[in-house]
Amino acid sequence: MRILHTSDWHIGRTFHGHSTMDALADVLGALIDQVRDNAVDVVIVAGDVFDSATPAGPAYTLLGDTLAALHDTGAKVIVTSGNHDSAARLGFQARMLRDGIHVITDPLSVGTPVTIDDADGPVHFYGIPYLEPAIVRQHWADVPLRTQAQTMVHAMGLVGAAMAEHPGRTVAIAHCFAAGVDATVGLEREVRQGGLDVVPLDVFDGPDYVALGHIHGRQKLSERVRYAGAPLHYSFGEQHKERGSWLIDLDADGLVQVEWLALPVPRRLVTLTGTLDEILSAENVAAHADDWVCAVYTDAVPQAEPMRRLKQRFAHCAMVQHQPTTVDAHQERSYASRLKTAVSDTERIEAFLEHVRAGQGPSERELELIEEVLDERVIAEALV
Repeated sequence: MRILHTSDWHIGRTFHGHSTMDALADVLGALIDQVRDNAVDVVIVAGDVFDSATPAGPAYTLLGDTLAALHDTGAKVIVTSGNHDSAARLGFQARMLRDGIHVITDPLSVGTPVTIDDADGPVHFYGIPYLEPAIVRQHWADVPLRTQAQTMVHAMGLVGAAMAEHPGRTVAIAHCFAAGVDATVGLEREVRQGGLDVVPLDVFDGPDYVALGHIHGRQKLSERVRYAGAPLHYSFGEQHKERGSWLIDLDADGLVQVEWLALPVPRRLVTLTGTLDEILSAENVAAHADDWVCAVYTDAVPQAEPMRRLKQRFAHCAMVQHQPTTVDAHQERSYASRLKTAVSDTERIEAFLEHVRAGQGPSERELELIEEVLDERVIAEALV
């Protein structure tokens, strides 16, 4: 049996305010071609189908069109819900889908396999939707479920018990943060903020293959346990990570091989670092005019209207950051302490400018303007 493992489509997510719907449609179209070209029998989508619990209409349309096209290749499709999905909304849509497309969102279905046969016999797919402990503990009141790890241990225990009753090859599908993940890959917002705890890797012992979702970069935690990552880049932090899916082959005895199938990148992401003038150089513009650009300019002083200037040269500049490389020569004296010793308003303004401009105080011309404004204020107060 040949299986394609994908995840984290995040249909409806924006990229720095820009819609990703058309780009994702193109990438999913390429994925459909890969399913057809490689004679895939089963496609797994391991959670976070949508980016929001309340997706807009076009997101449903893209999902429906993609699932129908995958089905038309002759492949079966198994989808589980992730932490971004509304299990109720995704599950409601499942009732309207054609045979051969399985959408698993009900916690009580854990341990009930989707069984698909090939020439070597049955393959049992155990889908585990995202299980929020505070929500699902009502279903298993006799089990202490306070953490994601405890919840996944219980879920895989149900899978293990079902495996004993259903002999054959087994694939598990889950959406969680497993131990051993490389922290440099694209991490979900909840992971970065500490909202999800780590699931020990040995929890997934048993199945021939474990298809995980939730991490946006591909990860090989073991030969049998992997993350496919997202099919599209959703942040500049993911820009150096390949996009694609895992192609898994099972024979009569279990896992044979796993191969990476890369997906196209509709628009490259690049981070340009240097002074603003360096970033705006003709060489950079020629090389990156069609890329998504994150500009990190290192000028000592914040530049006027940097985003406007960048967009004039880079139509797809999505982000600008000011990170000066100069070191404040007066950093041993805090801004607060300088204010305490400042005698005049001029000195207070100088201290402020040094604080916000990495130690660079006002120029001679700026000092003249400061004095003029302060003199005008004194005159105005005298006339009141």
